[in-house]
Amino acid sequence: MSLFSFAKTEFKNLFSKPATRPYPQQPREYPERTRGHIENDMDVCILCGLCSKKCPTGAITVDRAGKTWSISGFSCIQCGYCVESCPKKCLSMKQSYTQPDAQKGTNTFVKPEQPAPAKPAAEAAKPAPAPKPAADAEKPAAVPAVPAEAAEPAAKQD
Repeated sequence: MSLFSFAKTEFKNLFSKPATRPYPQQPREYPERTRGHIENDMDVCILCGLCSKKCPTGAITVDRAGKTWSISGFSCIQCGYCVESCPKKCLSMKQSYTQPDAQKGTNTFVKPEQPAPAKPAAEAAKPAPAPKPAADAEKPAAVPAVPAEAAEPAAKQD
């Protein structure tokens, strides 16, 4: 009897679609509300530290002096409190999971240096004022006036 039930299962699996998915060629599609991993947009982040205060496991650390934001992937429970509490909405919960790793690690993000603010277009369109001469700069020497009588003999010699 068991041989016939095994043969039935074998023929069913032989002529049906596979139960598994070809992983590298067809990646998994996660449901809409999947809580994956936390991502931070450091260009928008103001390093206020509210996310680290709201984190129940203490997985997030913010260092204002060093301008760094760190998260420990193994300590994070993907609850989403940090995403909800962020005033600038720079944190987001991605639908993909982090790649497996052999060692525990902390992801550290460094805030990039902000360039100097650009001048408004109205100021940029104005021409630059002419430079004023320095008060102690040397003035050109005055050319002495030559009497007309002295200039005539030089012209007659040529």
